Amino acid sequence: METKTEARSDDLVLRIEGIYKSFPGVNALTNMTIDLRPAEVHAVCGENGAGKSTLMKIITGIYKPDRGWMKLNGESLDIDSPIDAYSRGIAIIFQETSLFPDLTVLENIFMGHELKKPLPGTARLISILDYPAMRRKAKEIFDRLGMAVDLEARVADLGVATKQMVEIAKALSFDSRILILDEPTAALTNKEVDTLFETIRKLKAHGVSMLYISHRLDEIFQIADRVTVIRDGEHINTEDVAKVTKDELVSWMVGRVLTNLYPKEEFEIGEVVFEARGIVQAGVLKGIDLELRKGEILGISGLAGAGRTELALALCGFTRLDSGRILLDGKERHFANYRQAMDNGIVYISEDRQKYGLVVPMSISENITLPLLAKISRGMGIIDRAAEREINDSYMERLAIKAPDGGFVVNNLSGGNQQKVSVAKALATLPRILVLDEPTRGVDVGAKSEIHRIISNLAKDGKSIIMISSDLPEILGMSDRVIVMKTGSKMGELMRDALSQERILELAL
Repeated sequence: METKTEARSDDLVLRIEGIYKSFPGVNALTNMTIDLRPAEVHAVCGENGAGKSTLMKIITGIYKPDRGWMKLNGESLDIDSPIDAYSRGIAIIFQETSLFPDLTVLENIFMGHELKKPLPGTARLISILDYPAMRRKAKEIFDRLGMAVDLEARVADLGVATKQMVEIAKALSFDSRILILDEPTAALTNKEVDTLFETIRKLKAHGVSMLYISHRLDEIFQIADRVTVIRDGEHINTEDVAKVTKDELVSWMVGRVLTNLYPKEEFEIGEVVFEARGIVQAGVLKGIDLELRKGEILGISGLAGAGRTELALALCGFTRLDSGRILLDGKERHFANYRQAMDNGIVYISEDRQKYGLVVPMSISENITLPLLAKISRGMGIIDRAAEREINDSYMERLAIKAPDGGFVVNNLSGGNQQKVSVAKALATLPRILVLDEPTRGVDVGAKSEIHRIISNLAKDGKSIIMISSDLPEILGMSDRVIVMKTGSKMGELMRDALSQERILELAL
């Protein structure tokens, strides 16, 4: 579909035309076209695996395109490396910060391009770092952003939002005129998101142009001027945000009308299978009670720092309880570690799939069967590859994991498909109870719908599910019952017919 809002090439700060990029077995980009205007926030959205990250890596010199061309301010652009991109005024700010945690804010901002001055008495033969000049420039940058940050603070001691501002300051220290923001709000609270958006507006006012990548469609309508949708490595459409609806964006992204993002089925819920009574961890959890029934989806909601993940880790044996009881089928159980919880049919799926859920350099098949090595190994610890393939093929089909085969390396999958592999790995252990921590974080709307369908089908099959989520529509759409937490305490419990965003936020606040 041709863009409806084209600009003359001399009005553009960046123009990308006819870009192709392929990897073994994968066409990542095909005839990709996008442009960026002066002082514009241009959103880029698409499903996981659509090609967004590949495109941004080409713009910043991490990858070389197979074909196509780029222009910067009307002149041909050929970038050799991220450092080369910085020197041209193009910087990328990733979802995960790339700062050095043990260095100060000031040292991080000027790392690799420190300001220097001649050592007195050496006739300019020897240079030393010019700390006063760097402090002045850093202060000027933060003044532009309307922020006060301690330049001598150690980065490891900063919050996520402040680290992100340091990343932006680092980019501006190169006098960058183009910023690429890759899922910048993924780890931020609502208040921190508001602060970031105010910073983006200030950058626009200073003439900075931005490419803004996000799965959160509501944000696009808040902050972007135009939006480009990419699907399967191809440009689908570019439109002014004011002229497009959320439903249109979703249909462009997934290639179809997505009618049901929360496919929750109503069916009879069974008896209580799991109970937690008086769960206490000093300074973390304060006497939490909950029960979970067969075939039930129990949502756990609350603001950042409410203790939701800490509760999940305690229930699954990752952390030690100071007091409290856990009962399975009415019988008390003590889990000294996660293996004992798994042996009792309880499986946890972490919100950080790359750090705790998957071994990303390994294949899909190896990840799915990793917890089952004892079961699929013959004498002398030799893995039965036929059994491994059978299990892998079954779950790849069941969860619609998009990859050529089970030998495909997980690190090369989209975020949504990585999440499906994480779920498949859990299901392969044949659990009775699944504890899902932010099951759709960082996945696109199409993958989110598929994961919701999987969760609903698991409950229908009699699995019991605890689902922790910061996404209120997800909590409302998928839960049979919701527990709301605040600072380690259970503030209330709501049945499905009493659920509303207002009631949940009232309890959470």
